[in-house]
Amino acid sequence: QVQLVESGGGLVQPGGSLRLSCAASGIIIKAMGWYRQAPGKQRELVAGITSGGSTNYADSVKGRFTISKDNAVNTAYLQMNSLKPEDTAVYYCNADTFGGRRYWGQGTQVTVSS
Repeated sequence: QVQLVESGGGLVQPGGSLRLSCAASGIIIKAMGWYRQAPGKQRELVAGITSGGSTNYADSVKGRFTISKDNAVNTAYLQMNSLKPEDTAVYYCNADTFGGRRYWGQGTQVTVSS
């Protein structure tokens, strides 16, 4: 059974930091990523990482967010620093397989507010 379990969301003040985790099981992963969806907006890519370690980021988070992956435990992380109110959203983890399938986590709420 394929599972993506996210953790680490919460409420943080502007300028603060959070670290999200996404633990995958039941699949062999080609790439993982983080998306987010704010109320009334479309889901958007935040960051992605391949099994080889190549990364890409949305322009809005470059220099503030860092995606990483521990292949030994099939877990991806999103370190979010200098958080802004506009980063408030539900953050979703995804995993792509070499067979072309994509799986999603259940989402974790990140709220940036004073």
